[in-house]
Amino acid sequence: MSLCGSVSAVRLNSQSNTISMGSVLAFRGGESMGHALRIPFKKRSSKGACPLQVVCIDYPRPELENTVNFLEAASLSASFRSAPRPTKPLKVIIAGAGLAGLSTAKYLADAGHKPLLLEARDVLGGKVAAWKDDDGDWYETGLHIFFGAYPNVQNLFGELGINDRLQWKEHSMIFAMPNKPGEFSRFDFPEVLPAPLNGIWAILKNNEMLTWPEKVKFAIGLLPAMLGGQPYVEAQDGLTVKEWMRKQGIPDRVTDNVFIAMSKALNFINPDELSMQCILIALNRFLQLVTNAWKIHQQEKNGSKMAFLDGNPPERLCMPIVNHIESLGGEVWLNSRIKKIELNDDGTVKSFLLTNGNTIEGDAYVMAAPVDILKLLLPEDWREISYFKKLEKLVGVPVINVHIWFDRKLKNTYNHLLFSRSPLLSVYADMSVTCKEYYNPNQSMLELVFAPAEEWIARSDLEIIDATMKELAKLFPDEISADQSKAKVIKYHIVKTPRSVYKTVPDCEPCRPLQRSPIEGFYLAGDYTKQKYLASMEGAVLSGKLCAQSIVQDYELLLALGQRKLAGASIH
Repeated sequence: MSLCGSVSAVRLNSQSNTISMGSVLAFRGGESMGHALRIPFKKRSSKGACPLQVVCIDYPRPELENTVNFLEAASLSASFRSAPRPTKPLKVIIAGAGLAGLSTAKYLADAGHKPLLLEARDVLGGKVAAWKDDDGDWYETGLHIFFGAYPNVQNLFGELGINDRLQWKEHSMIFAMPNKPGEFSRFDFPEVLPAPLNGIWAILKNNEMLTWPEKVKFAIGLLPAMLGGQPYVEAQDGLTVKEWMRKQGIPDRVTDNVFIAMSKALNFINPDELSMQCILIALNRFLQLVTNAWKIHQQEKNGSKMAFLDGNPPERLCMPIVNHIESLGGEVWLNSRIKKIELNDDGTVKSFLLTNGNTIEGDAYVMAAPVDILKLLLPEDWREISYFKKLEKLVGVPVINVHIWFDRKLKNTYNHLLFSRSPLLSVYADMSVTCKEYYNPNQSMLELVFAPAEEWIARSDLEIIDATMKELAKLFPDEISADQSKAKVIKYHIVKTPRSVYKTVPDCEPCRPLQRSPIEGFYLAGDYTKQKYLASMEGAVLSGKLCAQSIVQDYELLLALGQRKLAGASIH
């Protein structure tokens, strides 16, 4: 990712509920946009479209508040609000206004400190950033799904009073059938059953993707994980999904039919690369199928239930966090890119130097940027320290997000996330149905994750859209053809992220750093840091909470560090 220059810092106004991004498309850090008008078409008026009209059937918010994980996350949140008010609030400089940086700042502000959050670009959100085009339509960095098994994210929505911004869907997982173009296979989770019985029932009832002998072999293969618990799960980090499946005697067809789609949805890579630990963690978090499989979890049954945000993430999720931070005395600056981490003689951080020439000093410093950016900015004096040297193993995975607007409403879709099972595509959704703000009664907008993207990230937007259309012709054989003789493409946007979440290949887990670094006063936040969830929105939010917790715990040490710096400055 390039570290290009930026314009002067902009402070967000806490009185405003939105950020005006206009038509500025200054793509930094790897994003690119494709915009192709294929046929003349009169665009709907954004003023008359009533984008928040509800016409699709969503489901009530599931009962999450009594789950063990939710209560644990709520307790951590409460610890910041109940912490003793600091006699001298710390000024904490945080680089990166993705969910990890926003979370860090939010919980530090809750604890009575004064965070200053610096974002390099002109948009909030990091990996959940989005932009508005000249027609008033939004396009996003990724297709974001909020699970019931995201307790820290769910707590965050509640703390901000925005629970109603999540649109919950039916408790199902829906897969396209490549051998039956245009058809889908469903895993439906019955509401009356607790976990893991609801997941087991969903698997047993589906006879289209797995045969009964395959289900039995998969269940037997999972037995060591059920018996061995968390130590067994952690020990599988050295194997890929494909290697583990074969070792357990599970047929390759199980991997091909189910776990290619699951691997690409979790980490944008195929099972021959993904660490099996990642899959086992997901099965446990979402379905309670592994380490807790012997227990009945009446309250944990909604872990795999999915929700869509009701609009664009910068305004509908990130801005409420910013408003909260600023209401407690914190600050958030856009267009404030870090150029260099400047050090004191003792190797601690002296300041963050911005590309606009400004120098920012504080009592503590947090890097909440992606791991690839952190590695570029690491001071030379730190690079041989084991804590930082291990980061070399952690590399962001490329991913491409594709948005296509059609001239008609597609019929062969659902008000839900869909697993494409395509060799080029991961998951997709008709956002004109699943999301209130993007609702359109006359035209569909498909948002698709193009992955794995390693071989495509450098290709042209036209090549990517042509390849996508060929895959969509298989998913919508009666409605879409690659030559557009059926549904016509009005326009498209493509967002490329050359380095997204860290690539969860085998043997990465020991390289994930704790949030508290060996450098006094310097901390890390990000989903790549050590936390019990995957590289995900939940992992990012939890990492921010753990980072804030470390800083709060280090309050006296950080005060003493500041006094030593003042004493050293007076001597010089």
